[in-house]
Amino acid sequence: MLTRREFLYAAASSTFSMSLADAPSDRLTSRRLAGMLEPIRTKTDLPALAAVAIEDGRVVAEAATGVRKYGGTTRVTARDRFHLGSCTKAMTATLVAMLIEEGKLDWTTPLAEGLPEIAEDMHPDMRRVTVDHLLAHRSGLAGSLHPAPANLAEVAEGRRSPEASRRQRLAFVTKILRGRPGTEPGSTYAYSNAGYMVLGAIVERLLDAPWEEIMRKRIFGRLRMRTGGFGAMGTPGKQDQPWQHRLRDGQHVPVSPGILADNPPALGPAGTAHCSPGDWGKYLAATLMGQREPGHLLKPETWQRLLSPQFGGNYAGGWLVTQRDWGGTVLTHAGSNTMSFCVAWLAPEKGFGVGVMTNQGGDEAARACDEVAGAAIQSLTKGGKLP
Repeated sequence: MLTRREFLYAAASSTFSMSLADAPSDRLTSRRLAGMLEPIRTKTDLPALAAVAIEDGRVVAEAATGVRKYGGTTRVTARDRFHLGSCTKAMTATLVAMLIEEGKLDWTTPLAEGLPEIAEDMHPDMRRVTVDHLLAHRSGLAGSLHPAPANLAEVAEGRRSPEASRRQRLAFVTKILRGRPGTEPGSTYAYSNAGYMVLGAIVERLLDAPWEEIMRKRIFGRLRMRTGGFGAMGTPGKQDQPWQHRLRDGQHVPVSPGILADNPPALGPAGTAHCSPGDWGKYLAATLMGQREPGHLLKPETWQRLLSPQFGGNYAGGWLVTQRDWGGTVLTHAGSNTMSFCVAWLAPEKGFGVGVMTNQGGDEAARACDEVAGAAIQSLTKGGKLP
């Protein structure tokens, strides 16, 4: 999950302090990317730091540095899995767009039609909230809405069973849609994890399967993202994947993988996916190139519509859409469950992008990820044929 503070940081962090005239002349490679990571990781005292770079629709560099657990000796690898937090939202939005292409849904489908079984339970004003409203965080659902499992057994059941996660998600969605929207639908931007949970419930209803299974088939499977998964990475008590970390009074607190090492499973469509840097790069490459050429999950015209802000805002389909001198119209988003952090920057007009990940949450992690992104973008913009 991405907190409001972290999302605003991602939205505001801007220029990366780049001096393009001083950029190196050679192409970005995995070895050079690793060389960028380690000094920044050391300076910020992060347990691990990983990144992926995409150019012309393919991953050109992927690297990871540091250790899986702070104070340990087991090194991370570029195939290790890192948590994506709210960068999961873009994948859920892609699933929604797939169903629109297939004629099962429309951008303007209201909730009363998207979830007809619970329409009578909805507040009348919520029934007319549309798919577009939810994708753009303009549904009127408050950012503070968050699933709270009844007990530990419910969390454990949701972790073990996607069907249980689906039931818990629908129960939460049914509850929150009974309330009056906080603002007139379409009028006001309010970042909301709950809105993407509603989208996930719609996808589940239309395909009659849990969101997790749909993700594995339609996103991870099609892109061959073999490390794609959900929740905390790795096996409880083992260091077979990066542990996540919190900072408490300046001290690193490792979080063992387990049922409490992530947000509740019901929150899935808003932010529980994880994968390796390279596999994330496959999804970022599809997003990057989707508007330019066919064969990237969606038709180019569907990508264009999905990534075009509606209602006069600058948020579309799981991405903040903004302007940068180095990339023209660019896409960015950060993600965090407070124990991990990641950020992506894509420049579709130029054909390149970067994603950066770490297994620690907090402001220092966010700044480190942005510094890596800036260094990688600097190399991509001056290191090869791209302007």
